[in-house]
Amino acid sequence: MEKSFTTPVHVDNYPFEINYSSPTLFIGSCFAESIGDKMLERKFPVLINPFGVVYNPLSVALGLKRIISGQPFVEDDLNTYNNLWFSFYHHTSFSSSNQEDCLKRINVSLRQAHNFWRETEFLAITFGTARVYHHKKMGIPVANCHKIPAREFKHSLLSVSEIVNLWSDLLESILKAKKNLKVILTISPIRHWKDGPVGNQVSKSTLILAVSQLVEKFPENVFYFPSYEIVMDELRDYRFYADDMLHISSRAIDHIWNKFRNTTIANDAQRTSLKVEEILAAINHRPFNPKSKEFISFVENTLEKINNLKRDNPSFNFSHEINVLQENIL
Repeated sequence: MEKSFTTPVHVDNYPFEINYSSPTLFIGSCFAESIGDKMLERKFPVLINPFGVVYNPLSVALGLKRIISGQPFVEDDLNTYNNLWFSFYHHTSFSSSNQEDCLKRINVSLRQAHNFWRETEFLAITFGTARVYHHKKMGIPVANCHKIPAREFKHSLLSVSEIVNLWSDLLESILKAKKNLKVILTISPIRHWKDGPVGNQVSKSTLILAVSQLVEKFPENVFYFPSYEIVMDELRDYRFYADDMLHISSRAIDHIWNKFRNTTIANDAQRTSLKVEEILAAINHRPFNPKSKEFISFVENTLEKINNLKRDNPSFNFSHEINVLQENIL
């Protein structure tokens, strides 16, 4: 019998199935974007981080409340530093040297998210850290410090009870309006090294305990996906990390994605997603001779596969892929 050199993390199938007709909102840390991007590439109806990457449970909750209410941001919600306008509720990706442009991009994203929320069937949330920063002068929690000097902030570690109470109230409110909503909670496996190795572990442990209590409190609607455990136990090797030794590699993300797909996505949708992957692989294929008959035939066959997929799935948008393929043979 072949010896195993890993400790696999078994994930049971969940009592729900995500389909191509299941709008899914991803929100939270950059790991939420990693899995959300996998689904977006495979043409699932998803929306990812309308406020940009957000790490702590308090900021995630504030962002989700604003998405649900749809209340637009106004000029007074913006701040400026180093000639950039920004919002403390958003990631730096929304920052701009022009106040009007910053506000416009924030509200366009919010409006899109609010409209998407009306149809959302699955909510996937990834918490990255239990540490929260508050702006001293303004007295508000911030999703991002926007490279403002550290002396202008105070930080603290949320307790398990603070997270559970905050999210219990929010989930109860949400589930009154969306009784069938399924919430998938994950803990980001990416380490927050600014807290140091011990501080990072305390933070992650706090999140795990809080999430565990939320799953117990809402057993019909809230579920846990063990992305953190998969990396810590099953992929316990630095070859699964990026060069900074903190973020995980694309190979690790692929492994977690496959586990997520196999346990949360319906069989028919899984098969369709694999067909989409074939198209994506074809797009990335770089021929030695793009004018050869063999490659032209390869492109034509790929275009036929796209047409067959679109016939069965009219909502799929392959305009980018078709343009790339056609450019290759012009």
